[in-house]
Amino acid sequence: MKLQVLQDNFGNQTGVYVPMEDWTLIKNNYPDIENLEQDLLQWEKDLIDSRLEAIAINPERLKPIEGLLEELKRKI
Repeated sequence: MKLQVLQDNFGNQTGVYVPMEDWTLIKNNYPDIENLEQDLLQWEKDLIDSRLEAIAINPERLKPIEGLLEELKRKI
């Protein structure tokens, strides 16, 4: 994949050029890619807010994912 990073006159990155052949391949592998900019539904926002609130109230319950992955491997 030959991506090109686009820059403005000040050298700030402003975009990426993706050749059509590569874009077609990406769309085939990720058919919903053009819908990624859609806003979250209210129930999704509420769920995220409630989980963040639970973490803020009880941060020691938050654990690294590696522990879960190791436990799952042991059960296989």
